[in-house]
Amino acid sequence: MSKRDESPAVRTTGLRVVRGKRLVLPGLDLVIPRGQVAGLLGPSGSGKTTLMRAIVGVQIVAGGTVQVLGLPAGAAALRRRVGYMTQSPSVYADLTVAENLRYFGALLDAGPGRVAEVMNQVDLVGHAGDKVSNLSGGERSRTSLAVALLGNPDLLVLDEPTVGLDPVLRQSLWVLFRELAGAGTTLLVSSHVMDEATRCDRLILLSEGRLLADSTPAGLLSLTGAANAEEAFLALERQAGKDDAARQDDADRTDHPEGGSE
Repeated sequence: MSKRDESPAVRTTGLRVVRGKRLVLPGLDLVIPRGQVAGLLGPSGSGKTTLMRAIVGVQIVAGGTVQVLGLPAGAAALRRRVGYMTQSPSVYADLTVAENLRYFGALLDAGPGRVAEVMNQVDLVGHAGDKVSNLSGGERSRTSLAVALLGNPDLLVLDEPTVGLDPVLRQSLWVLFRELAGAGTTLLVSSHVMDEATRCDRLILLSEGRLLADSTPAGLLSLTGAANAEEAFLALERQAGKDDAARQDDADRTDHPEGGSE
């Protein structure tokens, strides 16, 4: 096995991102091995989308490094090797599903056979001739997912791919995700739905840009003694708040020692 093959799918070191005047990621260290389904969980505003944007190379970073498949994030050599599905549909509303896929397939040199394959994978064959503007929200999301799959990527970055889907379609997509991982694809799947945590090989929990935990689902429950991922997240967030308060108290005592002058 080559040295490149042994590198993790994603490695961030001291990753800092500032958006506007807000420090979104204050210095994140993270390693995601290859061939896993990694769940990126946390509430809205926790930094999930910003981290994903940094991984696919479309986010300006203030400091630190991001390595993807052994290369700097955003490198030209990664364009076919990384698939990215954004929260908002990233397809043309005035084109049909098939036209969108043929267009993006041509950009990736994917071929007509691959277009038909991904439409079948995301259960859109019956909508091939429908304009995207006439699709439901869930169908638009699946069209975006199909585009992300066209290049048969080594790393698939999915930002809340199951939002707006009914339980049957959610289940079918998770079956697809497991099949992709079984074939060697690494998936980073963000969600704020904690019950999806049990479907992942590992869980990455973020809160205000900080890494609360990076563990297997079973390891997370064992660490916190919680009954489910949501309770575990809340327990870790409470502990993080206590730790922050303790550090602040220590800083205050250092700045203003007892008996000292201000």
